[in-house]
Amino acid sequence: MLAKVDPVPPLPGPLARSGGEGAAALVFACLFPTLATWLYFIQLSGTGWAMHAYAATKIIQFAFPAIWVWAREGGPPLLGPAKPVRGGMGRGLLFSLISGLTIVAVLLLSWRAVLAASPAFERAPAAVAEKVASFGIDSGAKFLVLAAFYSVIHSFLEEYYWRWFAFGRLSRRLPFAAAAVVSALAFTSHHVLVVGHFLGSFGVLTFAVSLIVTAAGLLWAWLYHRTGHLAGPWLSHALADAGLMWIGYEMWRGVAG
Repeated sequence: MLAKVDPVPPLPGPLARSGGEGAAALVFACLFPTLATWLYFIQLSGTGWAMHAYAATKIIQFAFPAIWVWAREGGPPLLGPAKPVRGGMGRGLLFSLISGLTIVAVLLLSWRAVLAASPAFERAPAAVAEKVASFGIDSGAKFLVLAAFYSVIHSFLEEYYWRWFAFGRLSRRLPFAAAAVVSALAFTSHHVLVVGHFLGSFGVLTFAVSLIVTAAGLLWAWLYHRTGHLAGPWLSHALADAGLMWIGYEMWRGVAG
């Protein structure tokens, strides 16, 4: 088993005195990425404003936790554990590696054996190619850079945002299970928009695929909760994103030739 977690420590003075502000910050953190995705991925898709909106909303999203923690908790944000833990880092990383590779294997096997041949996914390759082109990607080398950015950098930023801030602060107010579920569902909500866009509908299949994201969010919250480090969930998340980018590359290459 991974390391046991100590009891929840008392809230620091500034946070204890600003419970209302803390709740509002969590509501904002849980809802903003979905609103931002709706703006740049749906409403502005295909326009010259999409990339500007994407850049602006990403800056707001990932700057918000650091700024809020600095302002409300009286010091620079340190990416430490949600709760004090003892040991478990080595086993946590091993489990993270195994879980990440398992997710990749499931994704690739599902894609090649089932999803690629499904009529419901007929629109997906063209939609992926269109979205990749909007990033100015016109070669395999550029796609590799994009894949590396999302797999390594963006996955870390999402773990910092969703596990360290959203789940970490929720776990100060709620039991572990409730905090994990709320943060995982919030993490999933903007992915629903992305999946629905690529599939061309928001039917049962879109929500079924999105449940995989919910399961991953729960897994990564548990890893952070048990190890007290972002390294484990980041590793697992990075591997999962690398698998998704490979599938995206196969779809893009099939359309782009």
